[in-house]
Amino acid sequence: MGAITISDLHLLTPELFLAGVAVFMLMLTVFKCPKVNNEMLSLATMGLAFTAVLLLPLLSVGPRVAFNDMFASDNFIVFAKLLILGAGVLVLLLAANWLKETEAPSEFLVLMLIAILGMLLMVSANDMLALYMALEMSSLALYVLASFTRDHSKSSEAGLKYFMLGALASGMLLFGTSLVYGFAGTIGFIPLAKLFVGGGAVSLGVVVGLVLIMVGFCFKLSAVPFHMWTPDVYEGAPTPVAAFFATAPKIAALALFTRLLLEPFGALFTHWQQIIEFAAVASMFVGAFAAIMQKNIKRLLAYSSIGHVGFMLMALAAGNAAGVQAMLVYLALYIFMSALAFGCVLFMRRSGVYVEDISDLAGLSQTRPGFAILLSIALFSMTGIPPLAGFFGKMYVIIATLQAGLVWLAVAGVIAGVIGGYYYLKVVKVMYFDPPAEALDARIPCTLRLVLFVSTAVTLLFFLHPTPLVEQAKLAAQELMH
Repeated sequence: MGAITISDLHLLTPELFLAGVAVFMLMLTVFKCPKVNNEMLSLATMGLAFTAVLLLPLLSVGPRVAFNDMFASDNFIVFAKLLILGAGVLVLLLAANWLKETEAPSEFLVLMLIAILGMLLMVSANDMLALYMALEMSSLALYVLASFTRDHSKSSEAGLKYFMLGALASGMLLFGTSLVYGFAGTIGFIPLAKLFVGGGAVSLGVVVGLVLIMVGFCFKLSAVPFHMWTPDVYEGAPTPVAAFFATAPKIAALALFTRLLLEPFGALFTHWQQIIEFAAVASMFVGAFAAIMQKNIKRLLAYSSIGHVGFMLMALAAGNAAGVQAMLVYLALYIFMSALAFGCVLFMRRSGVYVEDISDLAGLSQTRPGFAILLSIALFSMTGIPPLAGFFGKMYVIIATLQAGLVWLAVAGVIAGVIGGYYYLKVVKVMYFDPPAEALDARIPCTLRLVLFVSTAVTLLFFLHPTPLVEQAKLAAQELMH
């Protein structure tokens, strides 16, 4: 083990800063601000924003490792971290009014910062031990957030289910890691990559270990057949927490999963590609068919997220730079589509009480036409209707899949997308063609209005200037595949 150097600490500066903000806010929570207020919200939001600013210079540094090769940084990693922080900022703005209305304890903000810190460390993990420690750091905070409104039985149930299945997933991941270590003799990403080049040291034990590790990640991603916790947790968790689950943890888990498969286990592509293909197809179709039966809007969005994970895994199955680029573009656009959809769900209040049934949206085009248009934009974009942003996300994924010669997988994706269009359009039909239900409250808080405006602008206007995002994703993908 070598000594820690200044350059090691420099690479970790954004994470150290965010950890300092989290600790400072914890002290404020204990001694001064037990309930969320504007100052605490501003501090948390600015903390995430400044962490992103500290990350920007690392885009031009190139591939670097630190802390005895346990921590890595490159263009792909920094890009994923920026997406995580962007999702965190959007969710905080979404949650602002809800947090103040419910007089939520300030611990909510501290837990969010700790979860995001764990995600940043996850993406940079360059060793199976560092991977597990960062993953658990993030997961423990997420378990508490899922059951944050503990006075409600559904929230407590959501937290318990998430914890139990998350613990099972962590156990499988650890068992898989132990098998890889036992048969390969190392758990570092760099030594594993060197070991497997040319087919060296690829034994049955290593393959079984890799499969168990993949099972653990599929739980975290809510990919079929390890998706069973997702609809219950989305429904039971507070809506801002569900919005958080739909974005930041998925970005972190998928970015780390991509690095894990393409870097240390890249030489085992033929061993893991078929598993990813199965998970992708199963997620797309199970998400599409199960969503059709849903009557709760949050459960529908949960199955929708499972379907979207299927598209992202489809890009990973391509195993090429175009696939990684498509996945990053899809993730970036999915953040804004999810923020818009969940922002609309947070608007669903009647006489000050939050409602979640799809039937509560009946006739919304007559009672709240502007809101009906916003939700329709989110749903059409998730369907993949041009020229909305969601169409381009799916288009890049399908092109990458075709370039990899996986024609059948691309066809499956198109079919699943068509089926998915049915349940999205079902909601639009309720809003525009059903007899009006009692009107929803008209007031939209300022921060929620900002999120809705930004998310709508990106979703509607992305096609006018996609180059910056697409090119940055291309550079990140090329650096990962070097």
